[in-house]
Amino acid sequence: MEIATNELEAAPEDLEIIDGRVTVRGVPERYVEITKLVALSTEFMGRYRPVQATGRSAVLEASPQFTVHIARVRTDPETGAFQLTGYAAIQDVGHAINPPEIEGQIQGGAVQGLGRALGEQLAYDGEGQLRTASFLDYELPSADQIPDIDVRLIEVPSPVGPLGAKGVGEPPAIPGPAALTNAIARATGIRVRDLPIDRSALVR
Repeated sequence: MEIATNELEAAPEDLEIIDGRVTVRGVPERYVEITKLVALSTEFMGRYRPVQATGRSAVLEASPQFTVHIARVRTDPETGAFQLTGYAAIQDVGHAINPPEIEGQIQGGAVQGLGRALGEQLAYDGEGQLRTASFLDYELPSADQIPDIDVRLIEVPSPVGPLGAKGVGEPPAIPGPAALTNAIARATGIRVRDLPIDRSALVR
């Protein structure tokens, strides 16, 4: 309102905000858009202080999210060792506003899910003491355990998301363990139902 007072050459008490613009009360043809006022406040070496604001929004409706993950493994039936040799993630992302960022989100989510299968766990002793409290004990997947993750984006625009986009960070974190244990079952005939995967259970 301070900026509008100067721009419209009117007293503050004569101004009102209607439909995204500041107008002179009783003279609707004299107005200035709020977006213009914000632009004026952010001009380099401008004469106005910056307009700053905070806000909140509530997501009242969300689009369903879909993803499919496929894993390929090499196994050693004598030792129970296995190696993840291929991984693909296919995901409906609505409208891909920034494909490289989306691919990074999907790759990161996939690795997060695979970590739960490959060794990540919170282990406690009989006294309730956490035994995996450092990276020496907490088994994050290492670079040699994760192959290149082939990401394919499917675009079915959302009717409720911004610009048709859908959330992309959460879905890829879920199916990794199932994809990996399905591949192991296909290779060995042994169905793993506990995580992280106990390699001794894969010895035949």
